[in-house]
Amino acid sequence: MRGFGDLEAAIMTSLWSRGEPATVRDVLQDLSEQRSPAYTTVMTVMTILHRKGWLRRKMDGRAWRYAPVLTREEYAARLMREALDEGVDRAAVLARFVETVSEEESEALRRLVEGREQ
Repeated sequence: MRGFGDLEAAIMTSLWSRGEPATVRDVLQDLSEQRSPAYTTVMTVMTILHRKGWLRRKMDGRAWRYAPVLTREEYAARLMREALDEGVDRAAVLARFVETVSEEESEALRRLVEGREQ
């Protein structure tokens, strides 16, 4: 799994932020605040994201309503898992990661690990 491209990421961010299924037109409206892609471009990318398994869709009248299959947090966790799997020495990868986290994030990790051990 690789990260999303620029437009894919913008579309997914729009859908995650909405928290409910949205049409291409809804997403296009969200995107128009930062960029101005064509309707057909957004429609094509959303169709591709559906085919790749990132979005589910349901017909609503004459339009599809799209929703993410994973939450933003589940997606980020998958990326983190993939990054960990890329390293030959997983302990070293984890050590480098831990060096980058804040004290608050470190404490959250500590609580999660302790909770898993119980």
